[in-house]
Amino acid sequence: MTDIPAALAREFDLQQRSVDRVIALVDDGATVPFLARYRKEQTGGLDEVQLRDLLERHSYLRDLEDRKRTILESIDEQGKLTDDLRQQIENCTQKTELEDLYLPYKPKRRTRATIARERGLQPLAERLRSLNRPEVSRVDLTLEAQPFVDPDGEVETTDDALQGASDILAEGVAEDADLRAKIRQRLWEDGRLVTHVKRGHPKGSTNYEMYRGFKAPVRSIAAHQYLAMVRGEDEGILSVDIEGDDGRMLADLEAAVLQAGSAELQRFYRAMLGDALDRLMRPSITTQLRKETKERADRVSVEVFAENLYDRLMAPPAGPKTTLGVDPGFRTGCKLAVVDSTGRFLDHATIYPHSADEARHESAHQVRATMNDYGVEIVALGNGTAGRETESFLKDALKHDAPDVPIVMVSEAGASVYSASDVARAEFPDLDLTVRGAISIARRLQDPLAELVKLDPEAIGVGQYQHDVDKKLMEQKLAETVETCVNAVGVDVNTASKQLLQHVSGLNASVAGEVVSYRDENGRFANRQQLLDVPKLGPKTFEQASGFLRIRNGDHPLDDTAVHPERYGLVEQMASDLDVTIADLVRSPELLDDVDLNRYAGDGVGEPTLTDIIDELTQPGRDPREEFEYARFREDVQEIDDLEVDMVLEGIVTNVTDFGAFVDVGVHRDGLVHISQLAERFVRDPRDVVRVGDIVQVRVVDVDVDRGRFGLSMRSDSE
Repeated sequence: MTDIPAALAREFDLQQRSVDRVIALVDDGATVPFLARYRKEQTGGLDEVQLRDLLERHSYLRDLEDRKRTILESIDEQGKLTDDLRQQIENCTQKTELEDLYLPYKPKRRTRATIARERGLQPLAERLRSLNRPEVSRVDLTLEAQPFVDPDGEVETTDDALQGASDILAEGVAEDADLRAKIRQRLWEDGRLVTHVKRGHPKGSTNYEMYRGFKAPVRSIAAHQYLAMVRGEDEGILSVDIEGDDGRMLADLEAAVLQAGSAELQRFYRAMLGDALDRLMRPSITTQLRKETKERADRVSVEVFAENLYDRLMAPPAGPKTTLGVDPGFRTGCKLAVVDSTGRFLDHATIYPHSADEARHESAHQVRATMNDYGVEIVALGNGTAGRETESFLKDALKHDAPDVPIVMVSEAGASVYSASDVARAEFPDLDLTVRGAISIARRLQDPLAELVKLDPEAIGVGQYQHDVDKKLMEQKLAETVETCVNAVGVDVNTASKQLLQHVSGLNASVAGEVVSYRDENGRFANRQQLLDVPKLGPKTFEQASGFLRIRNGDHPLDDTAVHPERYGLVEQMASDLDVTIADLVRSPELLDDVDLNRYAGDGVGEPTLTDIIDELTQPGRDPREEFEYARFREDVQEIDDLEVDMVLEGIVTNVTDFGAFVDVGVHRDGLVHISQLAERFVRDPRDVVRVGDIVQVRVVDVDVDRGRFGLSMRSDSE
């Protein structure tokens, strides 16, 4: 069987001891963020992406080995396992190849070939196979078939006998692993996905008009196009198939199988091969190719979603500022919620700025009073219905009292989901849903990561056909993305929610709950070692989690850094050698300029770890997220009707797909910058040019008010 670590080392061009160590550490409970950050010497310096790729492939190969054992046992029980077949199975590296080898031995329902064998026609099939040689120039098929005619056995004529023999031979061809590989490769290279709109759907009546008579190569179909086809098929609107070059595929089979010198036998074999191709091989291989195409589309789409989610979660935080969250609305009014610099809820109110003049005047007074009472430093305004109108109202209301307080539009995606969730009810059991929404909007501005982790990632609204992809794959990838973001930033253990803590390396929902309960009962944590007093948080969990948990203004200066507690002694030695305290090192990182790192290497500590420690001491607790900035929408553009071709606007990228980027310019709908309009140069991947959250300058290139759509460009006016 396959030596998996050795195979992985070859495939990823790694030293096998690094692969062995990664597998052993993961099997022992280590997380990917922990390995990437704190075990670089043992992993060979692999980053999180490389580690996840390695572990994904390791899981695939483990599953493959398990499947090999099952198949070998099955074939052996049938008494058909030869040494050559065993070797072929053991050498397989792909599941498709393995299943092709197993196909002839796989238990199956009654087929035409099965029935033919039951009627005693296997010897005739073997006879015709033996005659398929160049030196056999004459064959009388009627004469060969005559002995097998048996009316009582439902073989009434020689034609019936020959048809049964053909069915047996066709099944053998269709189950031949090498021949299947040839046809699969041919369909992959030449095949085209073809879609048609089914009857009963007149032209212009569906959302799939571009797929009316659509054709595209299987091997290069875009992920979003294939997922749209599948959705249309599931909705009963589209039919989808793969067209291939039948002539070339049949020629491939004839070249591999047909050797007969007899013209009569050649005709028989050509008919048999055509039947094998059309009835047996094409349908199953088409199904297989479509499955693989769907899996490929799923992977691409999930990757797009994960990258967009990463950008959304890692959006720059406005920081610890007293914030007024505003959930805008027309008829039901606007909900105001104030949170302090730590995100703690302080107060709420409802205003009606879009009603009569008296209500508008009272609303302005309420906003100014709230701002003054709580010292509001920034306003977070939801970008939903009435968002732009409320923005105009707020600017007018504050133009004399607080003209310099920023009013920032914040995406409301998923806010209503949070408001009605168990998490929100537990946090604010006595508040209305809309007030919870305003609180969430305020917190999203302060720290997007800390607030958005409370949502199912799918509710954040940055996916591509997210409801059409494999659910398990989606959940796994998005969970990994959240884990990466949370651990890259680090978590203040004294302020973090249970929902944020559960994504820290080594923690889960249960242990995170215990941390919060301990904090509620005993007050803030004074140092990292105190975490060991938390129920269910043992030494192994402490090892995995402690480096990612921060304690601000605690007992130990290093508790507010990414230096792992297991390396405190090393830093203490550095400080001692410099005749300073650790606090001095944190306050005055220039003291480290002359440190000779070679003096501290050894005992599992090498240059990568030492370099990370120096970097962390130089910038203790550094937030990897970029500086906060926000888009400023044009005040005269609030509805799609206000847009004009060639108008230049500032906007914020809300979603990136493999066909372009969607940009919010403040008109309640996002415009599409097609991939061809992202830059003057050719763009293969939109994410090479823009990311979710980027603030961009765009030019309006077309407006379709009736359909509520508009196109944008990031190319220069001269293009």
